[in-house]
Amino acid sequence: MNILVTGGAGFIGSHLIERLLYLGHHVTAVDDFSNGKKEYLPSTNVEHFTFVEGDILDRHLLEDLVEECDLIYHLAAVLGVKNTVENPLKVIDGCILGTRNILEVAYQKGIKVVFASTSEIYGKNTKLPFTEDSDRVLGPPQTTRWCYATAKSLDEHLCFAYSALGLPITIVRFFNTYGPRQTSSQYGGVVPKFIVAALRNEDLTVYGDGTQTRCFTFIHDTIHALVNCIDEKANDEVINIGSNEKISIASLAAQIRKLADSRSDIVEVPYDVAYGKGFEDMQDREPSLEKAKRLLDYVPSIRMEEGLKETIKWYRERLDP
Repeated sequence: MNILVTGGAGFIGSHLIERLLYLGHHVTAVDDFSNGKKEYLPSTNVEHFTFVEGDILDRHLLEDLVEECDLIYHLAAVLGVKNTVENPLKVIDGCILGTRNILEVAYQKGIKVVFASTSEIYGKNTKLPFTEDSDRVLGPPQTTRWCYATAKSLDEHLCFAYSALGLPITIVRFFNTYGPRQTSSQYGGVVPKFIVAALRNEDLTVYGDGTQTRCFTFIHDTIHALVNCIDEKANDEVINIGSNEKISIASLAAQIRKLADSRSDIVEVPYDVAYGKGFEDMQDREPSLEKAKRLLDYVPSIRMEEGLKETIKWYRERLDP
């Protein structure tokens, strides 16, 4: 197949490209390097791979890229809680306008889209585990914490609208994917931030009291699910992609400190100090994976300790001495 991957230089996108090329597909990647890195991409000399630097807000560029395309993985997005709080307009434009462009050019050509959504969709719902039909429970609209969840929800509604017009679409909701290449910047995920701090023997900063729990998913498991979305069984479906191995953020910090053989201290910082007054977070987040198992033959195989060891090794090899 000829496959387009948006956000191809990013964490998930670059791993997906490697797997698709290994399976014999022809892959074109587009990225503006706002999150991704060029070194994460295959060499342009690699057979069946093409890279285009560009923005998904550029409709004409997308029209050119889909000329010979059979499938689109739409992974490009503005990521991170801090980004959501500090740059809501950037989040909204990147999500809604970019996704609308992707869906429209796909619709004009009849190209299936696999759209990357998020477990943030479920908000503060406390009925666990979350099924794909679980209610969304969010805080006040004026709280920017919920900007990303709202924008992604609107993206999903755009997908539903185009699906009703006959465009084949699969929506996947990621639950805290982690692994090598995930950004450790202030806008990145908690796992790489903890790992880099631990390797440098710096404080591991836990926001809130650390009792909040998440189900972290190793990148190899996420990619397995994404590749299987090619199957027509996944058409016009919403599917959770995650794990059921739950861990508190405080325990995560302690485990990473131990595995990294670190002398770091673990310090708690109130949410208001980190993100401003009125910030809210989800206490627990856990997916139901029954649908993923049925439609994608998906069963997560990488245990948390194994995935953390591999991720720590990757960062250790790349940090300055």
